[in-house]
Amino acid sequence: MPTVLSVSRLVALLREVVEDNFVEVMVEGEISNFSAPASGHYYFSLKDQKAQVRGVMFRSQNRLLRFRPENGMKVICTGRMTLYPQRGELQLVAEALVPAGLGELQLAFEQLKARLAEEGLFAQERKRPLPAFPGTVGVVTSRTGAAIHDMLHVLNRRGAGARVLLRSVRVQGEGAAQEIAEAIADLNREATADVLIVGRGGGSLEDLWAFNEEIVARAIHGSKIPVISAVGHEVDFTIADFVADLRAPTPSAAAEMVAKSRLELEGHLDHLVLRMAAQMKGRVGLLKERVSGLRSRLRSPRQALELMRLRHADLDRRLQQAMAAAVIDRRRSLGSLCGRLNTLSPLQTLSRGYAIVFDAKTGRAVHDAEDLSCGDRLDIRLHRGQVKALVTEE
Repeated sequence: MPTVLSVSRLVALLREVVEDNFVEVMVEGEISNFSAPASGHYYFSLKDQKAQVRGVMFRSQNRLLRFRPENGMKVICTGRMTLYPQRGELQLVAEALVPAGLGELQLAFEQLKARLAEEGLFAQERKRPLPAFPGTVGVVTSRTGAAIHDMLHVLNRRGAGARVLLRSVRVQGEGAAQEIAEAIADLNREATADVLIVGRGGGSLEDLWAFNEEIVARAIHGSKIPVISAVGHEVDFTIADFVADLRAPTPSAAAEMVAKSRLELEGHLDHLVLRMAAQMKGRVGLLKERVSGLRSRLRSPRQALELMRLRHADLDRRLQQAMAAAVIDRRRSLGSLCGRLNTLSPLQTLSRGYAIVFDAKTGRAVHDAEDLSCGDRLDIRLHRGQVKALVTEE
């Protein structure tokens, strides 16, 4: 007597058979019954003249699509087959979806990408950093395209001061890949550029295809000069992007990357100059106060010497003795004064937790809070170091 199966058991067995035997399939057909509910998933049917199959593309996958599916669109769907238990129907779980007209290009892209990755052309450890201060930037693009004009505008605006060496090439169509590869090789032979930018403006997959050619990938990989790939818009990815030392989302962004290091250094130097000027100003002020204090406390022996010189020669010996005694006495006095000076020194006071507040604008010491207003900037001298402050309340 045959075994009696429950519906759930039968569906589970069928699902197991389907999923084990159709792990990855590529199906070409026409989309119908397409819907995109609030969940973000795509639901559709894939059909031809004789049959149809239900399909689903979950949000995590369809957000990577570069187009929105529509009813009547012919596509090539890559995914796996399963059986939806609740309705007992076959379902294609799509992981990739491309218009049928682009299927061949997309397949070529994926195959070349996988092969070059296996060879190590995309390895992160071979990526080189950009030079900090490129004197010459080599650019491989069309002289008539928007990309070169965008890059020159950015470099001029940011004051990079770099020389641009353009190798004009065709960036799409037959022979474009060969010209791009030759231009990269020429710039390497010339060896005057510090960094290369290879790219073009946005376009369709066919327009950008020259940058997916193996000859261009090999040329970038073989370049001794660091290469920035700047092809298309931010959503566009080409083989050149994976091989290059750095990918820029747009040609303008590539120019900004080249000019970035110089601008950061200039900003840092400006900051250091301002800090040094403020510190020197505070230190000179303190030294002036110390000199003024010492000057007011020192006593000159000139008057006493003038009187002694008027005495008779026979008092010379006594004068020498008196002078020696006076010198000893003044050394002791000076030592005492130095001790007192150290006690009264502003630096000694600062070491006990006090601070000197200066008006950042005038450089004068602040003695009265009424002299300040909201928004005034202050320089506060501590025992060790100096800080800046802003008056927020009166």
